[in-house]
Amino acid sequence: MENGMPTIAKILIFTGLILIVGGLLLWGFTKFSGLRSLPGDMVFKRDNFTFYFPLGTSILISLLLTLIILLWRKFSG
Repeated sequence: MENGMPTIAKILIFTGLILIVGGLLLWGFTKFSGLRSLPGDMVFKRDNFTFYFPLGTSILISLLLTLIILLWRKFSG
């Protein structure tokens, strides 16, 4: 065991902070810049049915999370 907080607590706090920052960024982008979807996001509309598949957004989020995890592993020692 380490001195101070257990490792799982640090992971949960870090993950929570990342989610909060990500949520605020997404909220800010959609509210102020008019960015509603990225290229690659697919929308299928029929008479009374709409299906939205955020492929471009999913790829971007995956890349960002991968970068965050790689940086965390590099600097956490």
